[in-house]
Amino acid sequence: MTYQNYISIDPEIRFGRPCITGTRISVYDVLGWLGLGMSVPDIIDDFPELTEEQIRACLLYAADRERKI
Repeated sequence: MTYQNYISIDPEIRFGRPCITGTRISVYDVLGWLGLGMSVPDIIDDFPELTEEQIRACLLYAADRERKI
């Protein structure tokens, strides 16, 4: 899986924060929910437009960004 298929950056959406493509849900939002202890099924229950693959793409994006720092 490559996160580039699921994550996009558009200066017109959420001030250019990386978001799940086609939504206004940012990578930061998803990481925050996971950090607060929400499970992937919990997130999908709250946001049924999301898929498990999109949530995993957020983790891959964060890992790649951390690796580059």
